[in-house]
Amino acid sequence: MSKHIVITGTSRGIGYELVKLFANKGHQILALSRNDRPVKALKLKNVKAFCFDLGDAEAYEKVEEYIKEHWGHLDVLINNAGQVLNKLFAQTTVSDFEEVYRTNVFGMAELTRRLIPFMAKNSHVITMSSMGGVQGSMKFPGLAAYSSSKAAVITLTELLAEEYKDSGISFNVLALGAVQTEMLEEAFPGYKAPITPEEIADYIVDFSLKGQKFYNGKLLQVSNSTP
Repeated sequence: MSKHIVITGTSRGIGYELVKLFANKGHQILALSRNDRPVKALKLKNVKAFCFDLGDAEAYEKVEEYIKEHWGHLDVLINNAGQVLNKLFAQTTVSDFEEVYRTNVFGMAELTRRLIPFMAKNSHVITMSSMGGVQGSMKFPGLAAYSSSKAAVITLTELLAEEYKDSGISFNVLALGAVQTEMLEEAFPGYKAPITPEEIADYIVDFSLKGQKFYNGKLLQVSNSTP
């Protein structure tokens, strides 16, 4: 059965691969990214791409209007958009923290808040976190803003699951290990991750469609490294 799916951060990396995989399975997708050209170039009939900035209030209204007019309801929301900053803490300003949090936390929270009214029993909200945001995991210098923002969405997901526990909507968060994306290359030039965007996207697609049957308010660590 075809699902209605909203995905953020779709211009490259994991989000771009998610669009292609879901589309090939026959689902209806609304792809949101600051750069909508890569998805539009795919010319997939069941995919609509919007130029979307998580800091633009009007952009949220456009998404709401589209769902109301064309779908009526939403089955899956994947909060995939993210911003990384590799900068030593002593050099990281309040503005740096605000910029990272605006995308990774505030934008995720606002889009989720706006779209929950379109969701019903068995709907699923999945947010991409990072192993760097998991308490007790290995930490790396330079990621104070990024990793702390990813820790914030883990706790927020737990709170949403509790607050909406009678709605039948499930909220889960995936803490990903290193994936060989453009964003990783920009933050850590030359580093080679063991997982490709295609591989992790395949896992996320399956979890998005089935995970709500087994999990709610849970953090799943998707990494083959320890700790």
